[in-house]
Amino acid sequence: MTSTSTLTSAPSKYPNAGASLGPHVHASIERRLPGFVTVHTQADNFIKVHAGPLDCACNTRLHYRAGDVDIMPAGMLEEWEEFTPSTTLVVKLPNAILRDAAEQAGVGARMSGLEARFQIRDPQIEHLAWALNVERADAYPGGRIYTDLLGMALAIHLLGRYGAPPLPYGGLGKRQLRKVTDYIEDNLDQDLALARLAALLDMSVSHFSALFKRAEGIPVHEYVIRRRVERARTLLQVSNLPVSQIALDVGFAHQSHLARWMRRLLGVTPTDLRRRSTS
Repeated sequence: MTSTSTLTSAPSKYPNAGASLGPHVHASIERRLPGFVTVHTQADNFIKVHAGPLDCACNTRLHYRAGDVDIMPAGMLEEWEEFTPSTTLVVKLPNAILRDAAEQAGVGARMSGLEARFQIRDPQIEHLAWALNVERADAYPGGRIYTDLLGMALAIHLLGRYGAPPLPYGGLGKRQLRKVTDYIEDNLDQDLALARLAALLDMSVSHFSALFKRAEGIPVHEYVIRRRVERARTLLQVSNLPVSQIALDVGFAHQSHLARWMRRLLGVTPTDLRRRSTS
């Protein structure tokens, strides 16, 4: 079974699960059946607290436990497959509240958002997120002021522990960028871990990510997906390899994974593209 979820306003099919807490912070309970999940956080940050176990896979297989936390910064585009049903508490935290928290901490001019983190344990995040959910479930007895205070406390904690480094004025140098992109091209069929790419330039993951995004204009994981789709398009046009084999050769988990991203980025399926190339 295939399903898609786009974290834009943390929708839920359950009554009151997505009730708004105002323009600053928003909580919801999200329940999903097994399938594909596409996340595009757009202009908001999303904090996910897993309420139970979950088996899923992106580049590697992951086994979540209750209490595991994911931090998904604004502008993130990612897809993974979930193999078990899941229940997750989702808190939407717009950049506006992060900026307010940064100003209070005296780092407003240097604030560049949050770092993406997955499967971490953080009791403070867990406590604040569930406190917001209690307010939602009880129809906000503390009112707007209390929920705003909870949102601000969460933002301050996130910036203090998971704040991204300030974006540099320049990106990677031409030689540095060429070294990384050549490595990506030569290893598209491999699990391209961010830590491995950063190690090529002897940089931390956070510093490398910021410099790469400055140089290319998109995050490195999105760059890799786009290059895989482009490589697949070329192979579909010039070879007779089965679509399933092409998907594996360019680094996708399977044929349907390739098809979803090709449709998303190019507007066509692999089958349609091959048919057009041979007609």
